[in-house]
Amino acid sequence: MRVSVRKQPSWLQVLLILPGVAALVVTFVFPLLWLARTSLQPTTGHILSLHAYVRLFEDSFYWWVIGRTIFIGLLCVVITVPMAFPVALFLARSQSRWRGTLTALAIAPLLTSTVIRTYGWMVILGRHGLINTTLVWAGILAQPTRLDNGPFATVVALVEILLPYGIISILSHLSRLDAELEQAASLLGARRLQVFWRVLLPLSLPGLMTASLLVFVLAISSLVTPQLMGGGRVFVLATEIFNQTTIALDWPFAGALSITLLAFFGIFVALYQRILQRVESQS
Repeated sequence: MRVSVRKQPSWLQVLLILPGVAALVVTFVFPLLWLARTSLQPTTGHILSLHAYVRLFEDSFYWWVIGRTIFIGLLCVVITVPMAFPVALFLARSQSRWRGTLTALAIAPLLTSTVIRTYGWMVILGRHGLINTTLVWAGILAQPTRLDNGPFATVVALVEILLPYGIISILSHLSRLDAELEQAASLLGARRLQVFWRVLLPLSLPGLMTASLLVFVLAISSLVTPQLMGGGRVFVLATEIFNQTTIALDWPFAGALSITLLAFFGIFVALYQRILQRVESQS
């Protein structure tokens, strides 16, 4: 009779993970606890206070900021993920010897600083930028118009910046799918559109959801792009946190804004896990 014995973790395994756990505690857990404590710092006295949170949720301006933050994040998802999917699908199904080179080109923008790429969009969308110059030369516009310094420019720049993340996420999932499933559906008489809608797309949903979550989280936490492309007219949670810490010097309120942003991260991650479990149970 064979008896299975559960293997206990050795001290070597514990020692191997200990540096990583210690680094995580020092760089993430402690700062997060300090941030939570700062958000509860009272204006007077030494007792913890919810004054910063009361101020946050009583002011309609910050509800508007929260709404705009979520809207920009969702808009980036709606634009970025459909753009990333065809590219990832092409790279995953390509048999060309240039596949590695094309994949490297698709993610090459990640090697460039976000600040540099944002400034590039400022040049392109500026009053004397490439787009305005072309439109005036073609006679479509009588004089240059301002395309930057607003929500439109912010979303355009964010989509370009986040597109490689979407491609990587979807490509990672599509590369693990068995292409023979699509071939089997075709052999059974399914048309190409039916193969896409009934076979490929359902199997791709986990990758699409991962890309959506990643793009959304990066979009709502972005600071540099809304700050530069918005021209001071695009207010999101990240820019308000920056303003409260550097201009107003109101650390408790900045902490409350940060905890609120972190709470949205948690909510959407929980929704992602719930939907992913439902998708996997139905597949």
